[in-house]
Amino acid sequence: MEQYSNGYGQEEYMLQEDEWDRDLLLDPAWEKQQRKTFTAWCNSHLRKAGTQIDNIEEEFRNGLKLMLLLEVISGERLPKPDRGKMRFHKIANVNKALEYITSKGVKLVSIGAEEIVDGNVKMTLGMIWTIILRFAIQDISVEETSAKEGLLLWCQRKTAPYRNVNVQNFHCSWKDGLAFCALIHRHRPDLIDYSKLNKDDPLGNLNLALEIAEKHLDIPKMLDPEDIVNTPKPDERAIMTYVSCFYHAFAGAEQAETAANRICKVLGVNQENEKLMEDYEKLASEVRPINSWNGSGAPPPWLENRSSETTMTAMRKKLEDFRDYRRLHKPPKVQEKCQLEISFNTLQTKLRISNRPAFMPSEGKMVSDIASAWQGLEQVEKGYEEWLLTEIHRLERLNHLAEKFNQKASTHEAWANGKDELLMAKDYETASLTEVRALLRRHESFESDLAAHQDRVEQIAAIAQELNELDYHASATINERCQRICDQWDQLGTLTQKRREALERTEKLLETIDQLFLEFAKRSAPFNNWMEGAMEDLQDMFIVHSVEEIENLMGAHDQFKATLPEADTERQAIMSIYNEVQKIAQSYGIAPNLTNMYCSITPAEISQKWEQVKRLVPQRDSSLREELSRQQVNERMRRQFAAQANSIGPWIQARMEVNSVDAGGTLEDQMNQLKQYESMIINYKTNIDRLEGDHQVIQESLIFDNKHTNYTMEHIRVGWELLLTTIARTINEIETQILTRDAKGISQQQLNEFRSSFSHFDRKKKGGMETDDFRACLISMGYDLGEAEFARIMSLVDPNGKGLVTFQSFVDFMTRETTEMDTAEQVAASFRILAADKPYILIEELRRELPPEQAEYCISRMPLYAGPDGVPGALDYSAFSTALYGESDL
Repeated sequence: MEQYSNGYGQEEYMLQEDEWDRDLLLDPAWEKQQRKTFTAWCNSHLRKAGTQIDNIEEEFRNGLKLMLLLEVISGERLPKPDRGKMRFHKIANVNKALEYITSKGVKLVSIGAEEIVDGNVKMTLGMIWTIILRFAIQDISVEETSAKEGLLLWCQRKTAPYRNVNVQNFHCSWKDGLAFCALIHRHRPDLIDYSKLNKDDPLGNLNLALEIAEKHLDIPKMLDPEDIVNTPKPDERAIMTYVSCFYHAFAGAEQAETAANRICKVLGVNQENEKLMEDYEKLASEVRPINSWNGSGAPPPWLENRSSETTMTAMRKKLEDFRDYRRLHKPPKVQEKCQLEISFNTLQTKLRISNRPAFMPSEGKMVSDIASAWQGLEQVEKGYEEWLLTEIHRLERLNHLAEKFNQKASTHEAWANGKDELLMAKDYETASLTEVRALLRRHESFESDLAAHQDRVEQIAAIAQELNELDYHASATINERCQRICDQWDQLGTLTQKRREALERTEKLLETIDQLFLEFAKRSAPFNNWMEGAMEDLQDMFIVHSVEEIENLMGAHDQFKATLPEADTERQAIMSIYNEVQKIAQSYGIAPNLTNMYCSITPAEISQKWEQVKRLVPQRDSSLREELSRQQVNERMRRQFAAQANSIGPWIQARMEVNSVDAGGTLEDQMNQLKQYESMIINYKTNIDRLEGDHQVIQESLIFDNKHTNYTMEHIRVGWELLLTTIARTINEIETQILTRDAKGISQQQLNEFRSSFSHFDRKKKGGMETDDFRACLISMGYDLGEAEFARIMSLVDPNGKGLVTFQSFVDFMTRETTEMDTAEQVAASFRILAADKPYILIEELRRELPPEQAEYCISRMPLYAGPDGVPGALDYSAFSTALYGESDL
């Protein structure tokens, strides 16, 4: 036990007490009060050894119980007492007791063994008072006051809130009993209803206080209420002795309360941090793209579904669904992703401030993991959009090819219909020579026509092949039709060859063939084929994507129209041949129903097809002009989109590069500036939405390129999301600085000084000081750095060894060593107080000393005590305290 010092020498203090003895013990009332109080005080200790005294001056005369009293209150062994009953034996025992008291730094003045042995009441009471001072009062100190002043100050503080109580001394202030009742109520309000006490009933108040103290606080009745009330000035020593018992009775409870408060504070920080960790994990699960929106553990199924539809309508529906997803469903998740990063930074700051280890999220839920997963989602989205557009192109091409195939196949089938029957006819067997010659010429004409149709058949086969290569959904039907045409074509070739051979065999029998019919057939067939080709071309569908392409088509059409006069000349020449035939027939009396034996083409058919060609030309003109108009509209939409994109893109880039905060203001001023800046950015969103609308119209019009801008809608979206994230991150950095400043008690001026020093030595403006710059910064601030000390500091500010000290690490270092923090040792010491100095603590002790929620928190996490002195159910608070600060695993 440490020796108490109040600024005076021990000898001087005891001289004052002795002088007080000689003056005040003359009052018989005080002597009576001291005798009763000191006797009760001694018995409160002697009963621990199974004995007591009734007469204080008689029973201490032989020195035996006096030595026993000192052993009980000090916990130390005194020399073995003499067991003889002679006077010198008694004096020897009393001297041993007095020598022990003197060994504790107490100088006894005018108190000798002979006076004690002789039963001197004054000396005996003085000796007991000396013992009480040394062992019960001397160690009481409140705010470095003397023992007596400290005890008085403690009483004043505890009774200050109570009416009718004003403790100014250790005599008259206690006469009405209210001060005793107030001390009890302050610490045990369940024992006394202070509101019902009456200042005018001092005897009742004193009896109530003494009975409750004896019954519930184990403080014996050391005072006589009647003596206190009836004495003008009660004995100060008696009152001090009795009051000191209250101090010792309640001091342990106050110490336990202080320890419990500290533990509650530490546990509260841990509970709050764990709640933030749980919230982060939950938000990370919701924001992470591979777990979002469908809960299946995979990206949205339709983003992975690359099965093509068979119709343009179905593919356009997929494109519309994708636009709705990008416009409606994804933006809220972008905001949640931004909030996740803010929550992670705030949590790490709180853990650092509370001296806890950094938070390590579960696998796959780091901020970097989330960003990587989002990057993967962006790639999937990009691939899906490209696939959609490619598929739409493919279906568009397929539809065009299928229509072209059907048109050419129908034309060919119409031409080939019945040709095999004609080729197999035996008409030449009964024909005359003229008729056979006519049949031969007609067959030559057919061969010419057959050769002219060779190109169409090849085109039909080529189109069918291309449809197969492009995976057309009705390829089976196309292939079947194409095969029929090819088989028929082969058959026609075989039949043609056989008929020629038969006609040639009878050619010698045929002499007269109408040359004019032959010439008509030869010229009309190609011309007829040209007209059919022209009609096909004039009715052919066209797909263009720009003004230049449609203008090229219009130019080709103009070139075709330029050939029409020449074609008309050919038509007139063919018609003149037929007219010549009619003239010859009339001249030689040939029947008017004479038919051309060499071809089936009639002048009426040529005239009809010619008229149809002339009707199709202006229709083609109209279609091309309409398409030109549509492409011009598309071009205007491209330019309109480009004008906005070329404005919005640089605006976003400029916002990314401009520092919008005045770093010289307070953190709150910077926060307000950032909030205003963020509001301005958000207000700009209407421009993005307007551009998004134009982009949707462009997509619906199937416009896939834009040479007037380098900015795509995807660029604008990514830039906008990055700008929002950057502003939110900057706001979070300022909030983190405010949190750090307030939690560590840093003034705004100190924080500004820290930032000024940091900015000065951040020479390369990397957002962090390099190692040599940091050393120079510390030296400029007065640090005397050796290599070992600088290495220690670098391990604190740059634990990962990146060679860069951030501003937050710099501020943490500048405040860490001067900021008072709870440590694992302090928390363990607090638990030891609650456990009454045991190396373990029991569940019932935790529930008695801590609030229910925090008591259960400790019980659920505290490991069992494994020491040899443990009891069943004992818990290891030392291991628990260490684990709170991340120094080991429970």
